[in-house]
Amino acid sequence: MPRKFHGSDGERELQERSGTRERADRFYDDQVLDRLNTRMIEFVRRMDMAFIATADRHGECDASFRAGRPGFLHIIDERTIAYPEYRGNGVMASLGNLLENPHVGIMLIDFSRDLIGLHINGPARIVEDDSLRTSVPDLPESQRGRSAALWVVVAIEEAYIHCRKHIPHLIPAPREARQWGSDDTRAKGGDYFAAKAERQCLVDTV
Repeated sequence: MPRKFHGSDGERELQERSGTRERADRFYDDQVLDRLNTRMIEFVRRMDMAFIATADRHGECDASFRAGRPGFLHIIDERTIAYPEYRGNGVMASLGNLLENPHVGIMLIDFSRDLIGLHINGPARIVEDDSLRTSVPDLPESQRGRSAALWVVVAIEEAYIHCRKHIPHLIPAPREARQWGSDDTRAKGGDYFAAKAERQCLVDTV
């Protein structure tokens, strides 16, 4: 039997207040799956970016961006996907949240072709590359010359459409040379938002 979706308690409360319960039930029944179907699998395989949502044990949220060549979101089976974690700024906000609250929301959007989105939600675990390869030998070896030390493996509980109504149509820019894996401040964007300069100014005025 397919899983019956009812949404969170907060969803249901607001649906009752707003009189949208019947419309919401139709969406749950018609659009929400507990796995990836064939069309979703094809969609995931051609995506080159993803937005990742996590929260710590207190419910404090973080949203992050991941990207790679199509296929960087690796489909293990219809109920399991994995994405790589590469060396970054050392903060590890998303992974840290997953240690406290092992649940992740993934948002995939096709901005250039079909103008449609896909939500994938479920519990996640952090697995070392060597360990995961023992059971998933077809994991991608590297992305842009970089190898992943860790993977986030997601057990899919919900997969559903994000409508195209407000998705902008974007034209991909020509690919430019990037210094992948670099610690060069300029290559990484430097102090683009002037946060460091602002903090230094505050220190100087104290």
